Amino acid sequence: MKKKAHIIKEIELGSIAEELELEPGDELISINGTEIKDVLDYHYLVKDEELTVLVKKPDGEEWELDIEKEYDEDLGIVFEEGLMDEYRSCRNKCIFCFIDQMPPGMRDTLYFKDDDARLSFLQGNYITLTNMSDEEINRILFYKLSPINISVHTTNEELRCKMLHNRFAGSALDKIKKLKDGGITMNGQIVLCKGWNDGEELERTIHDLAAFLPEMQSVSIVPVGLTKFRDGLEKLEGFSKEDSISVLDIIHRWQNIFLTHYDTRFIYASDEWYIKAEMPIPDADSYEGYPQIENGVGLIRSLQNEFEDYYVELTGDDRSRQISLATGILAAPYIKQLTTKVSQKYPNIKVEVFTIQNHYFGTDITVAGLLTGGDLIAQLKERALGECLLLPDVLLRNGETILLDDVTVSDMENALQTKIRIVQSDGKSFIDSIIM
Repeated sequence: MKKKAHIIKEIELGSIAEELELEPGDELISINGTEIKDVLDYHYLVKDEELTVLVKKPDGEEWELDIEKEYDEDLGIVFEEGLMDEYRSCRNKCIFCFIDQMPPGMRDTLYFKDDDARLSFLQGNYITLTNMSDEEINRILFYKLSPINISVHTTNEELRCKMLHNRFAGSALDKIKKLKDGGITMNGQIVLCKGWNDGEELERTIHDLAAFLPEMQSVSIVPVGLTKFRDGLEKLEGFSKEDSISVLDIIHRWQNIFLTHYDTRFIYASDEWYIKAEMPIPDADSYEGYPQIENGVGLIRSLQNEFEDYYVELTGDDRSRQISLATGILAAPYIKQLTTKVSQKYPNIKVEVFTIQNHYFGTDITVAGLLTGGDLIAQLKERALGECLLLPDVLLRNGETILLDDVTVSDMENALQTKIRIVQSDGKSFIDSIIM
């Protein structure tokens, strides 16, 4: 296989690379005589205080550059490919895979299933371990890459093979022990599917994962997301209120066990379980620093606490505004509580909170992050939105201004004839977006 060229895309202003007159289009060949395979090699080798960097110019001329710098000082190079290598796609056919439940006709990048350990380290993605060779495990151990986030789902090897539709999925769990023995910290994830890995199977999985403490720092349990596009896929059911209560009973019992023996709760339920069960969201201490907040574990409590910390500093006044806010079914009741509280200190600020149903993926999908521009426009078009419409930043990806259905923020502003403001998901930003 031909080695991938590491082409420079940008040179940061004031950087070592700019001083050396490197330019976009140049190709990095090696550092200290070692050819670069990917971003892991690059970041490891570039840390040294003395470097010999070999670069090829677009006309084929090679420059050998001797560099002296501070340890850990970056060269200021941005490459065309973030990983400096091909992205590794998932080899599984998981019964709960959300990508398999998406409609046709969306942009190609939304159908890519990543299962790349490097993205787990760099971006926090979860990997199944079925895509990892012994060589890759050894590279993780060599570079001491931590944390690595792992989609466990079940420790029953036979069941895991069935759920992932991969005959190697069970034995892939052996890699967790290798990572533990190598001192690599990990976080785990369990996507719970009714009748598959819940109940006794969930008990077994939690029990088995305890063996990987303390290197495995936390495990989140999230309910499967089911869209309306499941023709030809495994028949799966959603969780009822009673089911959710049963799941939380298991999680809370094990949390007490882990607190007693390991001084950590270790296992965490995503917010959706509490909302489905109609149970109170736990206090902040229960989330132990929110290690799984990216998985929807403690998002609501974190927002509420950040809100309160900032709210008590405000004296309020008589400023006047009329604005609107739209969010998904899951968060709407909590958002309404917060906006009502804002109005107590700012009585002339009127905020209308609109709860948007997800008709694009199906009404069982209730999180704000999966709402589409089409649904927002259709359900808000005839509404009085005031001077501004606030939307949560989880609607957008990677700093873009485009939603899942390729509708842009500008498209929505034109269709709704109102200004849209994207709001970051923290309490201070939430309040500021309303009062300023």
